[in-house]
Amino acid sequence: MAIHRSLVIFAIVALMVPAISLATDFVVGDDYGWTLGINYEEWAKDKQFFVGDTLVFTYNATFHNVYKVNGDDFQSCTVPSNNCLVFFTGNDTFKLETTGNEWYVCGVIGHCDLGMKLNITVVDGTGPAAAPSAA
Repeated sequence: MAIHRSLVIFAIVALMVPAISLATDFVVGDDYGWTLGINYEEWAKDKQFFVGDTLVFTYNATFHNVYKVNGDDFQSCTVPSNNCLVFFTGNDTFKLETTGNEWYVCGVIGHCDLGMKLNITVVDGTGPAAAPSAA
């Protein structure tokens, strides 16, 4: 009986581990990284971003940076002067912590206007709730 209980507990834990550790690291722009000449809308269109995933921006920090902005600033390619969410290391990561839209732009003058901007939608990674079973 104890062996049976241990096997059941092991099976439950084994089934839960993949669900816990399925977070994905997305390198923005794949092999090209964060740079001019990449269509980031096209890059993101077939990807699904979940809470817990991470965006990795790799780029030459001499020429680019990454700002996390709101939707209005994304549309107008404006980097607010009070924006403290600027990153400029050349290897920046953003953990996706909440559902909804996320917007990122390069703050170097003209780069956002040339397409160096990314808009994604983050969804809950738990999936839809199961239908209740009949009693």
